[in-house]
Amino acid sequence: MDVEKVFHMTGGAGKTSYAQNSSLQKKASDMVKHITMETIQELYYEATPKSLGIADLGCSSGPNSLSLIKDIVEAVEGTSHKFFHPMPEFRVFLNDLPTNDFNSVFKSLPDFYRELKKERNEEGPAVFIAGYPGSFYGRLFPNNCLHFIYSSYSLHWLSKVPPALYDKHGKSINKGNVYISETSPPRVSQAYMSQFQEDFSFFLKSRSEELVTGGRMVLILLGRIGQDHVDRGNSFFWEILSRSVAISVSQGEIEQEKLDSYDVHFYAPSTNEIEDEVRREGSFELDRLEMFEIEREVKGGESYGTAVAMTVRAIQESMLCNHFGDGILDLDTLFNNYGKMVDEEMAKEEIKPITFVVVLKKL
Repeated sequence: MDVEKVFHMTGGAGKTSYAQNSSLQKKASDMVKHITMETIQELYYEATPKSLGIADLGCSSGPNSLSLIKDIVEAVEGTSHKFFHPMPEFRVFLNDLPTNDFNSVFKSLPDFYRELKKERNEEGPAVFIAGYPGSFYGRLFPNNCLHFIYSSYSLHWLSKVPPALYDKHGKSINKGNVYISETSPPRVSQAYMSQFQEDFSFFLKSRSEELVTGGRMVLILLGRIGQDHVDRGNSFFWEILSRSVAISVSQGEIEQEKLDSYDVHFYAPSTNEIEDEVRREGSFELDRLEMFEIEREVKGGESYGTAVAMTVRAIQESMLCNHFGDGILDLDTLFNNYGKMVDEEMAKEEIKPITFVVVLKKL
């Protein structure tokens, strides 16, 4: 499966869209907003560029990316006033895979610019925003054109499903599972870890050529606490997806072989794995690496399980439809079962997905 051609968050603004189901991601970025703003202010104070190059890698199609840009503009504005520097212009590049719903982002731009000007008596800062489709596992921008790179909830997605998951006949060695689980052979976790190491190293190398010396990156991604790949955190949500699809198999909706051959292109690294790759690649200094958990909250009386199910659906729908066939798998039933299972498991014991925030400085 060509991830770059298939994978995207569910577009538009409907009930199952990413725009309507990305509140968990927004909450995570809000929880570390102080770190993001401190980093951009520190960078601006040190470099004081007349034109500030910013990239959001994995911007997706919801409201989150433009709210981030607004926050950055306000943070730099505050620093420029404090130290009597002239306000820079902002070159903002919104990046995601070509299949992303960029149109919904572009449709939000007039309101975004209007808000910026309204708060400043029609004298808004010069902000130039462009869409930049392509995989961030490789070069995207010209040399030394960026000062600040931000990526939220994107780098746990691998460039591809690890090829080592398949035997010489093209059959998955991880039968019945969509990710690393207790029943997975040891080779499965090794395949995933090797793919992460290759991808993350290539990501760092590519960004090091695009950032100016002293440029910063703030990366927010899912991870895990210890060395064990199977935990009651991010890996457990994939275990529940495996169980949900297995119900569809047991009801004759899809073949067992279809489940056996479905593997996600996801990896939750540990702090040691992130640190090791930064050290090995050598282009960046690790300024900060912090772990946090998102507090659970529910809206409109819906359960936590339902909220998680809708989020996972908005993220996985494109891949599920591509693999199982559009209309073959009853997604409403699948994710209804998924939500119920999350709630049942939460009643037994907490599920605690871990998120990391990483701040890197270009050497």
